[in-house]
Amino acid sequence: MASRPVTVRILHPDPGPSAGPIEHWVAMARAELAERHRRAFLRAGAADVAVVGGPPDDTPFGARLRAIVRAARPVGLVVLGSGAIPLASGRDYADLVAAAARDARHALANNRYSADVVAIASAETLADLPDLATDNALPRWLAEVAGFDVSDLRRRWRLALDVDGPLELVLLGRTDAPAGLDLRGLRDRLAGVRSVAADRRAELVVNGRVSAATVTWLERSVPARVRALVEERGLRTSASGQRSPASVLGMVLEAQGPDRLGAVLARLGEAALIDSRVLLAHRLGPDEAAWPPAADRFASDLLLADRVGDPWLRELTAAAAGAPIPVVLGGHSLVGPGVRLWLGRDSIARRPWS
Repeated sequence: MASRPVTVRILHPDPGPSAGPIEHWVAMARAELAERHRRAFLRAGAADVAVVGGPPDDTPFGARLRAIVRAARPVGLVVLGSGAIPLASGRDYADLVAAAARDARHALANNRYSADVVAIASAETLADLPDLATDNALPRWLAEVAGFDVSDLRRRWRLALDVDGPLELVLLGRTDAPAGLDLRGLRDRLAGVRSVAADRRAELVVNGRVSAATVTWLERSVPARVRALVEERGLRTSASGQRSPASVLGMVLEAQGPDRLGAVLARLGEAALIDSRVLLAHRLGPDEAAWPPAADRFASDLLLADRVGDPWLRELTAAAAGAPIPVVLGGHSLVGPGVRLWLGRDSIARRPWS
């Protein structure tokens, strides 16, 4: 049992009224994961654990967290999204609870630069939290403004995986996709990427928000040569006054058109993993409100071009699905922890909750 009482709040956005079957699938899986988190944190010694649900809206993360602090008056607090850390172990939960139970200004995140879960001791400090847009900026505010000692668990790569959409469910081995979703093309492409990665004569292209740790792991663990193009690692902070996002691959597609994606990538390697959110940010800016809706992005991740309404993204998705080499589109997880999950030789259970 933690030495000081710890409160845990798991934030779970319900699907909106216009959500389609893919969005409902993701929401259902995240709800199941939230319940797994709830039980695990109680076993780890947390005193008060609850899932906070509700329809998606424009409330900033900072305002949402202040409301939680006012209502629960926590001594120590752990806050996370329902899709966070699906590969967490009992030790991970225990470490987060122990960090929140300390009697000093201390915080522990899965990654201080891109946080999906944060444990905060002396949580009353959060009453002064500004309207941070997302949880990613919380560790930085705690360290630079509130004077906290902030540490993280970034060496535990599995904690970087976050269920943002359906691709993570496929990578985790979920087989309960809604009826009518044909995922054979995606699974064939993922199998092709794995085959290329195992071939010493081949070259694997990885483009987007790829960390140095992921590049190092690929160089050490994958027989194929790796062509990594790291772009927009600070994408989520670009909206706060820094320069506009820019992508080398995005510039090429501007000149040649999104329908040329497959041909361009085939000149670079025998398979490719592409962070499509960087391409969207290059084209439309870092604010996701200006991007195609989640339904389009999710369908694109599954390589289902006929389900994508946005013309540009539909062309890009069709080009990836029809490319002469295996190409997979996705977000940060695809070119980060998803790489190790899919290509790693360790026998990681891909069904962490049921």
